[in-house]
Amino acid sequence: MQGGGGKPSENVQVSLDDQSTYDATVWGTYPDKDLAVLKIDAPRNKLPAVPIGTSSDLQVGQKTFAIGNPFGLDQTLTTGVISALGREIESVTKRPIRNVIQTDAAINPGNSGGPLFDSSGRLIGVNTAIVSRSGSNSGIGFAIPVDEVKRVVDQLVSHRKIVRAGLGIQIAPDEIGRKRGVEGVVIAGVLPGSPAEQAGLRPLQITRNSITLGDVIVAIDGQPVRRSADLFAALEGKQPGDTVKGTLQRGTKQSDVSVTLAAVE
Repeated sequence: MQGGGGKPSENVQVSLDDQSTYDATVWGTYPDKDLAVLKIDAPRNKLPAVPIGTSSDLQVGQKTFAIGNPFGLDQTLTTGVISALGREIESVTKRPIRNVIQTDAAINPGNSGGPLFDSSGRLIGVNTAIVSRSGSNSGIGFAIPVDEVKRVVDQLVSHRKIVRAGLGIQIAPDEIGRKRGVEGVVIAGVLPGSPAEQAGLRPLQITRNSITLGDVIVAIDGQPVRRSADLFAALEGKQPGDTVKGTLQRGTKQSDVSVTLAAVE
C-alpha cells in the first residue's frame, strides 16, 4: 500500500489554478484518516468551492473523476469507475480506515489529497493511496469517503484537532497475545484517572524473566475484538460520555464491565 503524495510539512505553499501562490498554515491534521486542513490568506474570489456530494448512496460502476498533480503534472484529470465499496486500508498510524472507496481511475504519486468526483462534479472522496508493486498506477486506488471527510474536517476547522472517545489504556502489540494463544487486545497499561482505571481494568505485568497478562479485551458491546484494529473499529463513532460494555478475559474467566468513555487525543 502506498500513499499518493510526499511527506507532510509545516511550511506549505498553495498554488491556485491561475498559478498564483500563497503561504499556508497547517491548521489541523488527523493522520489516522490521512487528512489535514490548510489555511491560506487568499482573496475569497480566488477560492471557489466544489459541490459536496455524499458517499452514503454510491454504487459500484459509477463514473469517477480524479484530479491531482501526479509526478508534478498539475491539474491532471483521470477517469474511471467505482470498483468496490467498503474497503479497509491502513493509515500511517497503523489504524484502519474503513469504508474506503476503491476506484480504477489512475492515481499516482502526487494525487494524494486530490478530489474524487462523481459524474455530476460533486466531491465524493479524497484520494489517499494505491496498491502497486511498481509505485505507479495499477488500477487499484483508494479514496476517503466524503461523509468521513466532512466529519473530520468540521472538527479540525473548529478545534484544530480530533478528540476521540477512549478507554484510557495502552495496548500491547497484537503479536504478544498471539504468541500466548490469546485472541483479543492485551492491555499493556492503564492511565491514571482514566475510565479503565475506574472500571478496574488490569494491565499486564512485566518482570525481568516473564510477562504476565492482565485483562484482555475480547468484545465491545458484543462485537468481537480479536486484534487492535477491531478495538479501534468498535470505538469509532463513539462520543465522550458514551457507555460501552467490555467483555474481558482474565486468566480462564470472562466477565463484562461497563465503561464510560472519556475524551482522548
